[in-house]
Amino acid sequence: MLVALMNNKVIYSVDRGIARITLNRPEKRNALDEELVAGIREALATSAADEAVRVVLIRGAGKDFCSGADLAALQRMQNAGVVDNLADARRMGDLFLAMRRHPRLILAAVHGRALAGGCGIATAADIILAAESARFGYPEVTIGFVPAMVMAILRRSVSERLSLELLTTGEIIPASRAADIGMINRVYADDKHDAEVESYVMHLASLSVSALQLTKSLLYQVDGVSFESALTAGVQVNALARMTEDCQQGIQQFLKKA
Repeated sequence: MLVALMNNKVIYSVDRGIARITLNRPEKRNALDEELVAGIREALATSAADEAVRVVLIRGAGKDFCSGADLAALQRMQNAGVVDNLADARRMGDLFLAMRRHPRLILAAVHGRALAGGCGIATAADIILAAESARFGYPEVTIGFVPAMVMAILRRSVSERLSLELLTTGEIIPASRAADIGMINRVYADDKHDAEVESYVMHLASLSVSALQLTKSLLYQVDGVSFESALTAGVQVNALARMTEDCQQGIQQFLKKA
């Protein structure tokens, strides 16, 4: 088992094919600052390059998943110029893009609060597994700010009307509501959350890496394209999948059982 500190604010470990990225600022509710974002990016890059990694799990230490930007970051934003603010915003945008482009499935295990940019990190994951007491929301408007980058993620998960309502009211919703509207995947009782997450992740880690990778890549590739273009991309991936070692072995095993 590999355990490493990306920096003092992110713990990275790999065990049984599962890369675990833990946001490690529990005393600050895992609030985002430049070092934490950089640590997540480094952990994602490390896991993407490691052939032993089959799936990635992101979670937060302490009582919350991630409460959004920390106070110091907000103060710097208030006093920064256009160039510095653009660079800071781009760091978060690049993080979301790295999650979307990551070759492995990324899961977020959410407990406590996932707010603003923290909600963005949770929902930028491919699959979100929440504890019953978890809360999600985008309260940026309450301080006159715009939930701009997280909008691209939310709009791909829920309807236009619901997206607009959540983004403009700043309402913080329970996990049950987030699941009902398609914002997250699963909700587990608090006392069973860790065990259920572990079972779910272990199941994914047991599946074909190439099949999961191609499925994730194709799903996001066909987002927003025409039906014909989606089918064309599907034909290409279908043919490619047939030639992978996992598929060849899977077919052989299936035929033996037939």
